[in-house]
Amino acid sequence: MHSLTRRLARIGAALAFATPALAAQSVTPTVVLIVSDGLRWQEVFTGADPSLLNEEHGGIWASPERMRREFWSDTIAVRRRMLLPFLWTVVAEQGQIFGDQTQGSIARVTNGFNFSYPGYAEMLTGRPDSQINSNAFGPNPDTTVFEWLNGRPAYHGRVAVFATWGIFKDIFNEPRSHLRMQSGWDPPPKSGSAARDALLDTLFRTTSRLEDDDLTNSLLQPVLLDFVRTGKARVLYVGYGETDNWAHSGRYDLVLESARQFDAFVRQLWETMQAMPQYRGRTTFIITTDHGRGSGIEDWKHHGAEYPGAENIWIAVIGPRTPALGVRANIAPVTQSQIAATVAELLGEDWRKASPRAAPPLPVVAPAP
Repeated sequence: MHSLTRRLARIGAALAFATPALAAQSVTPTVVLIVSDGLRWQEVFTGADPSLLNEEHGGIWASPERMRREFWSDTIAVRRRMLLPFLWTVVAEQGQIFGDQTQGSIARVTNGFNFSYPGYAEMLTGRPDSQINSNAFGPNPDTTVFEWLNGRPAYHGRVAVFATWGIFKDIFNEPRSHLRMQSGWDPPPKSGSAARDALLDTLFRTTSRLEDDDLTNSLLQPVLLDFVRTGKARVLYVGYGETDNWAHSGRYDLVLESARQFDAFVRQLWETMQAMPQYRGRTTFIITTDHGRGSGIEDWKHHGAEYPGAENIWIAVIGPRTPALGVRANIAPVTQSQIAATVAELLGEDWRKASPRAAPPLPVVAPAP
């Protein structure tokens, strides 16, 4: 009996000694928030919509036969994987996804406007702000969790923003936050390779612009990867815009193709970071969208308060602190406003202490050690 008592005492002492080390390991050193603008939950969870795989309702220019070959299966699990293979073969298996309404999971925005700037502001501050009611609102008066983290010694100079939309300069209030930013059509910094810099300069100058303030996704990606390979990032925001642009243009074929390419870009970023010792096994991705869209053969092109369903979004998380629970089914609704506190909590920080009105973190994404 005394021998058992001594063994239990030794085990307890060992666990007590190990707890600080285990707690330190449980904190994710790097968090990356990735957004595909206006990518609907319907495509994420159920794949291509058959009613839109045609010219009449989906505005497709590609042949319907090719579109069905590349994006269609009678089985939902197969066709959503055809569209977003990384999300469904890696993130869903190793992490969590919220927002599948067919499984009793709802994720939504709370700002009531259901378009971009209010959505990003809610996502990045942890609460809606009713005065932010336009994409042309101007500099964000509210502090984002990214700006707050950049002001802390552990993260200063290691918080960066890469986004196709030029309005992110306002959303992150670049003059006040002093975040390292690459947004819109601003020429990228020199990479150190004269040939590479000349090629990027030519592409930035000569690529036709679908929108004046929204860069093509493919031009953002190499600039983002150049920065990531420096190993400087600790907190990173990445915003891709094409899924929203092509939906507004009424081109469902290009919505699907840009969504699949978005998924490939996320995979490339994940694999690049996992190949680097300072990021491997120590990085969390939060992947989401800023708003939903309407439904049916016309309203899929649009979003805003006047389009029912445009408040519905999706959120995916993968990382070392996040249990592999897959699609979160039959749970209480979650909100876009919970993302800001989740970013901080994954780093071991308390955003709600600095911003008491912010929503709490997402449930079970970053459980306490």
